Amino acid sequence: MLSTSERPRSSITSAAVKGTALLVVLENVGYISGLDLPDWAMTVIDTVTEEYAKLLLRLLGAYRRYDRVVILEDAEVTNERMAAALFDLSKSHRVDLLLLVHGQKGCLVGYRGESYIDGGLFNPLLAAYRQDPSVLDLGTVYGVNCYGASLALTWLALGADAVNGALGVNWFPEPSLTLFLARWLNGAPYSEAVGTSFRWARRVGKLFWPDRADGSEDPHLAGSRQIVYGRRDVRLFDPR
Repeated sequence: MLSTSERPRSSITSAAVKGTALLVVLENVGYISGLDLPDWAMTVIDTVTEEYAKLLLRLLGAYRRYDRVVILEDAEVTNERMAAALFDLSKSHRVDLLLLVHGQKGCLVGYRGESYIDGGLFNPLLAAYRQDPSVLDLGTVYGVNCYGASLALTWLALGADAVNGALGVNWFPEPSLTLFLARWLNGAPYSEAVGTSFRWARRVGKLFWPDRADGSEDPHLAGSRQIVYGRRDVRLFDPR
């Protein structure tokens, strides 16, 4: 399902007065790492988590802070639909990308886990951007996907200002997402919003996975560590 919310604006929008848009890529699949769940349980998890994410965006003010919010959900999460949405939104908006999906090294997991957001998206985007940088106008990319760090250089090559990414399997999509959005949507710098959300998630994680006897960090925490990459730190309310 593709949903949008947009405030009225002039039909002619120059680069100097571009609005801000949030493109949300939402596909939970219902998968939990390490568990072999029946189909009905995966369907319940998929539905509940996705509805929760959409409610969270409304409660925390995404629709008030951005000029436009677009959600690509379930069957819309394909290489082709993501590329089309990014190109279309970039014509009139600076686009922040919110990735609420699973991930593997070098890719995102698409609809029902049966497809991947991979070179089928990134290669055409890179080719078009190299030929004409004006076709894409990326701001920040925030994702809860596993192995997000493996895609950081790709997003930066597409012009993004700042990107986060987990080093390995991300065990803390929550409370990380809620804490990040609460900070980011209220004007915190991107790096601060990411850093604060992970520090709190790490505190929760240590209740389940304390440091080892030798003082080293548990692998669940080490893999979930969020790294920020970018050309500059930004706030949502900075001039775009």
